[in-house]
Amino acid sequence: MADKLELCGLEVACVIGDRPEERRREQTLTVDVSLACDLAAAGASDALCDTVDYAALAASIRTVLCQARCHMIEGAAACVARVCLADPRVTEVRVRVAKSGSVPGLREAAVEIVRGRGDTAP
Repeated sequence: MADKLELCGLEVACVIGDRPEERRREQTLTVDVSLACDLAAAGASDALCDTVDYAALAASIRTVLCQARCHMIEGAAACVARVCLADPRVTEVRVRVAKSGSVPGLREAAVEIVRGRGDTAP
């Protein structure tokens, strides 16, 4: 399937990091998500009920990341993937999570993961 729905540059303020000083404050993550899903029905009907509601998905991602208080951006990316795959229309998700400002002289640290419906990764 070649159809994709993308959320680009979602900014989420949340607790992220492993160092004690990072656990005491929020930092901003930038999240990019690419969903593999069949968009033919939505293209034909032009109806929100026939696709993934990206506004609702963005809100769910924000909520999960704020509640998760992950130590690692890898864990944050896995949380995002699980949220996306909760929608049965999504067959695969590519998630990129970037964190800036954590290392002097480094613009950002980022991870990218790909998860499919049949994957058993935690």
